[in-house]
Amino acid sequence: MAFIKDIGVYLGEEVELKGWAYNFRSSGKIFFLQLRDGSGRVQVVYSNASIPEDQWNALQTLRIESSVVVHGKVKEDSRSPSGFELDGVSFEIVQLAGEEYPISKKEHGPDFLLDERHLWLRSERQWAILRVRDRIITSTYEWMHENGFVKFDTPILTPTSCEGTTELFEMDYFDDGVKAYLAQSGQLYLEAGIMSLGRAFDFGPVFRAEKSKTRRHLTEFWMMDAEAAFVEHDENMKIQEELIVRIVKDVLEKNSSELKVLERDIEPLKKVLAPFVRLTHVQAIEKLRGLGSDIGDRADLGADDETLLTQQFDRPIFIEKYPAEVKAFYMKRDPNAPNLVLNNDLLAPEGYGEIIGGSQREDDLDTLLQRMKEHNLPLEPFEWYVDLRRFGSVPHSGFGFGLERIVGWICGLHHVRETIPFPRMINRLKP
Repeated sequence: MAFIKDIGVYLGEEVELKGWAYNFRSSGKIFFLQLRDGSGRVQVVYSNASIPEDQWNALQTLRIESSVVVHGKVKEDSRSPSGFELDGVSFEIVQLAGEEYPISKKEHGPDFLLDERHLWLRSERQWAILRVRDRIITSTYEWMHENGFVKFDTPILTPTSCEGTTELFEMDYFDDGVKAYLAQSGQLYLEAGIMSLGRAFDFGPVFRAEKSKTRRHLTEFWMMDAEAAFVEHDENMKIQEELIVRIVKDVLEKNSSELKVLERDIEPLKKVLAPFVRLTHVQAIEKLRGLGSDIGDRADLGADDETLLTQQFDRPIFIEKYPAEVKAFYMKRDPNAPNLVLNNDLLAPEGYGEIIGGSQREDDLDTLLQRMKEHNLPLEPFEWYVDLRRFGSVPHSGFGFGLERIVGWICGLHHVRETIPFPRMINRLKP
């Protein structure tokens, strides 16, 4: 058995392909079968005179999304996206699909397609998105391992959160009255990991109970969190920059056919090169006001502000050194401006906005305790975290990226619901 993606290797030879009939048409004594096998798509052309009568009759019964086995001789065809097609010599139906495939060629609304998500994933557009998503994940693992980071698995069930529990999914943990929460980040546990490994990252599902219906939010999504010992603010941003450049480069090189399916304009992606634009929070506020925003001096950037700002530059933008009062307790203050923190958000261009959040972490025991007090956080659930500052504390930094937001940006998608196989949103829990 061969795969469609490798079809050119077998030019002039007969091959066996196994897959699904995603389209077909008949022209008298010629039958044109559009076949997909997960690796790619190809046309198989059958002639009534070239295959046994029972197989020709089987072709006439074919339905969309039936599973089939075909044999054919590979030949060049300049009209085909792959440059090849097959002259069919035999045909077999593995399973004849139901009479009417739910997803027809007519236009369907997003709710219908989400209800039929288990079938809509077979479409060429969704196929392309899933393959780009896989490449982003693979490139992340490769870059992290090449740069000294070790995969470290953090818990999904936690007794508390990084920044309070107001936006977490809560559950009873067995029958003793203890509450557990679905994790929204692995960061705190990764900080423990780097005291053993030096550099560590996790990659997995996280959960936010935020009641948001924007095109950038899901209730279940995938995060890559990374932490590094003896890394401070500027080096932390350099790591993020190099990682994103690598991811975009790999997608451009290895997923060009998928980007064509998505009709993605790749010229903006070609401009994703170091160095990225760097603005302080103060500079960003000043620029936004010049563009018509009424954002306040000490405000965090909203989605509209991010969109407006990213439309001004052709490469990603670091916004650094936010006011301390709008950021988390664990972020280290800027020694040159104690009212600011050594943090950054990384905004993707073309209006896509934040894809990474990072900061240098507070490594001083007394200062961390003071920050927790200021944020009204109880000590007991964080006692183990505080221990990291009692025993061999070092300067360290970290960041996290939202996989779905990066997929959405690189694929040129409008809504993150297309970036994950089965999206979970405030109003959707199935299929």
